[in-house]
This record gives sequence, structure tokens and C-alpha cells, in this order.
Amino acid sequence: MEKRKVLFICIHNSARSQMAEAFLNHLAGVKFEAHSAGIEPGKLNPLVVKSMSEIGIDISGKGTQSVFDVYGRGEAFDYVIAVCDKEAAEKCPVFPGVTKRLQWSFNDPSKLEGSEEEKLKKIAMIRDEIKASVSGFIKENSVS
Repeated sequence: MEKRKVLFICIHNSARSQMAEAFLNHLAGVKFEAHSAGIEPGKLNPLVVKSMSEIGIDISGKGTQSVFDVYGRGEAFDYVIAVCDKEAAEKCPVFPGVTKRLQWSFNDPSKLEGSEEEKLKKIAMIRDEIKASVSGFIKENSVS
């Protein structure tokens, strides 16, 4: 069975899209091949790395990449899933051959305020929301 390719996109490819990519590869890597990219790629958010490590998923070695570089390479995806707000997602290119484009909005961890501990608690909530969405996606799109 050929894996279906999924691209998760957000603004900086520093948090939400990285978590979604990691969850899909971790939970259903035999059925899906997940990637992520950003409209304006930044640096991986260290608090997101810490939050993911708390649940046993290491994303510390991941780099960020531009959605336009991915587009320029001509990669084809079965799904492109924006995990940022709709207005930001509309700035992304339309990928050739995409079967389905989805929009999941999650709060941006880079905009959280408070102490490191408070931010980590809020990131854990976002992380768990992303995991739930990815799990639902797997159930809806898995073919036996």
C-alpha cells in the first residue's frame, strides 16, 4: 500500500505544523507520510520541542522550511492541511494534484504570554488539540 502524502502548513513552521507532522508520522506512519512547511519559516519553538518531548516525541532535530520551496520542488500531496488562521492559509500556493485541502485553526504558540511554565501549559493544550485533530483525520481517512 502506497502512503498518502500530507503537508501541514502554518506561518513559521515553528510549532503547530511541526506538531501535526510529528503526530501523523508517529501515529500512522505506515499509512501516511507527513511533512510541514511555513509561509515565512522561522526557528523551531524550543517550548514546543519541550512540550512534545514530555509525551515522548522528539522533534528537536527538525528544521523549518518554506511552503514556496516545497511548491517549487513540484512535490505532490494528497492533503494540504493549514493549521493556522484562514487568512494566513490563503497566502499559500495551490499545490498541483492535491486531492483535498483542509483548514484546522489552532492558537499560535509564539503569541502566548506569561511565564515559561504558563506558556508550557498552554502549549500542552494546543498540542493535545492538534493530536485529537490528527487522530480524527486518521480515523476518517484510513482505508483498511
